[in-house]
Amino acid sequence: MTLKEYRSFFTESLLTIYPKTEIETFLYLLIEEYLGLNRIEFAIQPNYEIKEEKIQLLNKGLERLKKEEPIQYIMGHTEFFGYSFIVNKNTLIPRPETEELVAWVLNEIEKPTLHQRKINYILDIGTGSGCIPISIAKENKNTNLTAIDISEEALKTAQKNAKKNKVTIQFTKANILTEAKLDKQYDIIISNPPYVRNLEKKEIKNNVLLNEPHLALFVENKNPLIFYDKIADLAKQYLTKKGKLFFEINQYLGEETKQLLIRKGFNNIELRKDIFKNDRMIKATL
Repeated sequence: MTLKEYRSFFTESLLTIYPKTEIETFLYLLIEEYLGLNRIEFAIQPNYEIKEEKIQLLNKGLERLKKEEPIQYIMGHTEFFGYSFIVNKNTLIPRPETEELVAWVLNEIEKPTLHQRKINYILDIGTGSGCIPISIAKENKNTNLTAIDISEEALKTAQKNAKKNKVTIQFTKANILTEAKLDKQYDIIISNPPYVRNLEKKEIKNNVLLNEPHLALFVENKNPLIFYDKIADLAKQYLTKKGKLFFEINQYLGEETKQLLIRKGFNNIELRKDIFKNDRMIKATL
């Protein structure tokens, strides 16, 4: 079967589930993953003959897509902040808006006030794949990073990602909701905790709802800021003077999150929108 023929077959197989543009993206990714051909090579070689064993690999990916499994889980990896990360059903798939949070933190690290310390101590709470601390470590060598998560399997994946990206991160298993203390004082605490209310599940696509870990996604409707409340309390005790707290947040609860931080006594609170114009991240100073 040629590339052109397979493209038609692949597209027709998925048209009732996905938009055509998304199907094309899936195909390009799988072709590059399994055949080693990029988009330009794909375009200029429509009569390229695909070997039978490669067709079988592509078809396995196709069957998983029919079940609305994320393409990142099918390939077993994704890109975040220009780096490659292993992802699986034990970890959330890193999002573009989280890259914006990382960029904001990195910009803060580079400010002169934090350069007074030779090493900046940073904590990431609910690390998942480890994409936040690993990206920071890759971009800034003068950071000492700790990351915690409740999931042992997620931490195993994060450790593999740290090794893959050749950085050193201290990973610890912990349930932040039951932790009474942290191991040291930190200059920066970051968290992208569970923040999607159960009432918002109807807005979530099946590829997320049926595959990504609910433990890392959802919170009860009656107390949606439970993680922010607890992390802010710990940050009050374990941030250094003028230390910074960064959160990724629920787009519908920006003002509520801001008010929570005001009540806790934080200063210089800044709420930011993401590339999609949604309230998505917040910074506060102790």
